[in-house]
This record gives sequence, structure tokens and C-alpha cells, in this order.
Amino acid sequence: MSKKIFWLVGIVAVCIIGIIVLTDKNEESVAIDYENQPYVGEASAPVEIVEFGDYKCPSCKDFNDQLFPLIQEQFVKTGKAKFYFMNYSFIAPDSTTAAQFAETVYKELGNETFWAFHHLLFANQPTSEQAIVFTDEVLEKMLMEVASEEEASQVMAAHSDNKGKDAWEKDMKTAKNLGISSTPTIFIGGKEFKGRTMDDFAKMVEEAEKSAK
Repeated sequence: MSKKIFWLVGIVAVCIIGIIVLTDKNEESVAIDYENQPYVGEASAPVEIVEFGDYKCPSCKDFNDQLFPLIQEQFVKTGKAKFYFMNYSFIAPDSTTAAQFAETVYKELGNETFWAFHHLLFANQPTSEQAIVFTDEVLEKMLMEVASEEEASQVMAAHSDNKGKDAWEKDMKTAKNLGISSTPTIFIGGKEFKGRTMDDFAKMVEEAEKSAK
């Protein structure tokens, strides 16, 4: 796949991205609290990349399916960056259900299982024509694809006790403080990415890497 691809493909009306402009290099970095957040990559990686997303957002699915693998290959596996996911759940009530359930998976079963489940959520994202929604029963069945029956029962008990709610609320507060209003919204090194191509993305990672030294 060419690096000259457009940043977001298959834009869907429910996930309004708006007019995309190039990042202002003079923009101030904002402080984002990454503590206890799921991520992929090396802890020592100098650049933080974070996606704010909704598990029912079709454009987030496009991002996860088509662009996340490129980011992982070019920046995460090379040790330049670590990639975080934070929730901005706004599309439907089960957006929140899925987000809090995923946070519970992270809390109970750890980072590796979280990411396996995270990708499953996008792989099984319901279309507008489907009646299926992210109910507790659907989420439990999905979890059992990447966890044992005992682990799934553990997560279900914790989910019933709202163990993922605090982490979800923290994400939502962060998103609100940053003025986020659409998904996916990406921050690199504390600055919102507003570019159009993977080349724009790479340049911003390089700038953040230089600033981190």
C-alpha cells in the first residue's frame, strides 16, 4: 500500500471528520495522562500516539483495519512510538457498553488480551443494516474467542460491578478537555494530527521524536 494514501478513507457521515488541514508546527503540545492506559509498543519509545475512538464508528474501523497496521509497522515496531487507545463514545448507548467492557477486559486480563479484544470489536462492528448491538451477551461471546471461559466469567462479574466505568470516565473527561468532537481523532506527541497522508503523519512523528530528545 502506498505511503501517499489519504489519511482517512471511507468517511461515513456518522463520524464527521470535517475539513482537514496541515498541522501547525507552532501548535503547543498538550499534557495527556497516559497512566494505566492500554498501549502497544516499547515503554521506552519516545513518542506517544493516541487514538480517541468509538467502537461503533465506521471510520474508526477503517482506521483500525487499514491504517493501524501501517502505524504499527513503521513507528511502533521500530521503537519510535507507542500507540494508545482512549475512548470517546458518542454514537450509541452500546458504544459506551463496549468501551466499558473493553476497559474491564484490560483491568482484569491485561494489555495483551485487551488489544486482541479491541481488534475483535472492530472486526465485529455492526453495520447500520444489522440488528446486532454490543450487548453483554454478545460481548461475552466475543471475549471467549480470545480468553478462557473462566477468564470471561471473571470479566463478566467485574463488568456487572462497573469495574470499567472509572477508566472510561477518565477517557471521556480527557477527550472533553481536549475539545474532541469526532472520531477517530489522533494526537502525536501531545499535538492533534490534522494532516492528510502517511507522509504527513511520519513528519509529525519525526518532529515529536526530536522534541522528546
